[in-house]
Amino acid sequence: MAAGHHHTHSVEQTGQSPDFRKKLWIAFGITAFIIVVQLVGAVLTGSLALLTDTVHAITDASGLLVALIAATLMLRPPTAKRTWGFRRIEVIAALGQATLLLGIGVYAAIEGVRRLIEPPEVPAIELLIFGVLGLLANVVALAVLASSREANFNMRAAFLEVLNDALGSLGVIVAAIIIATTGFQQADAIAGLLIVVLIVPRAYILMRETLRVLMEFTPEGLDLDEVRRHIMALEHVIDVHDLHASTVATGLPVLTAHIVVKDECFVSGHVAQQLQAVQECVSKHFDVAIHHSTFQIETADIAAHEPDVLKHN
Repeated sequence: MAAGHHHTHSVEQTGQSPDFRKKLWIAFGITAFIIVVQLVGAVLTGSLALLTDTVHAITDASGLLVALIAATLMLRPPTAKRTWGFRRIEVIAALGQATLLLGIGVYAAIEGVRRLIEPPEVPAIELLIFGVLGLLANVVALAVLASSREANFNMRAAFLEVLNDALGSLGVIVAAIIIATTGFQQADAIAGLLIVVLIVPRAYILMRETLRVLMEFTPEGLDLDEVRRHIMALEHVIDVHDLHASTVATGLPVLTAHIVVKDECFVSGHVAQQLQAVQECVSKHFDVAIHHSTFQIETADIAAHEPDVLKHN
């Protein structure tokens, strides 16, 4: 019996996380500035809309702070007790932020309905000024994070936090313009409900994807039946069982399997070549390249004595 563990050492192939802390610090600083500006505006104008948007900004800032902590922990090296380091912290952080965004969406929906029934009096001009200031600051933060938003779950969640606040500021601006020109106070509630429609689906998708990782589902885009067929097509391979694939963190899919080969492979001494063939197969032939794989190469006799539970996968 032989077991093989395969990985390479490049950043791209191992999924080693780049350092995004500088960008997150900038975005967090800008969001903190937005909080101060909008809080001052809410006090000066007495605007409920602006105060609500300030609460959103505080929530977004806390989300960015969580993302910053996660980005720091992700860079800590693996140890004997934590063999993957803190790589999965980005998934947990993103799940927490997605949950937070959904919570905000539910609150905004309830508050929006209430304001449709009982619209508050809002000073439109002052609301417009602070809305524009908030939007400009958010646009800068979005520009900082945009190039890295698809790097991992953590950066995507951080980008969504800022986008959420930017849409909130945009809603404030639109509502202020409508109120100033028509006196239609319900514009504030309608803008809030439109923001909910834009944000909640994105938060739901992020939550679904992070839960897939935490539940160790097969990585998106990887067909394990196709993987099995490719391995079975290799010379000397008799069977493939106990086949599992999951994702540790962004860019780090892993795969394990028991590969049954002909007895002659052990007699002739080319088990190592057989192992290499399997590793190359899973790292090159699929849309999701598996660069971190572990295979147990075994004879049919060994496979026959394994627990039945292993043979059904």
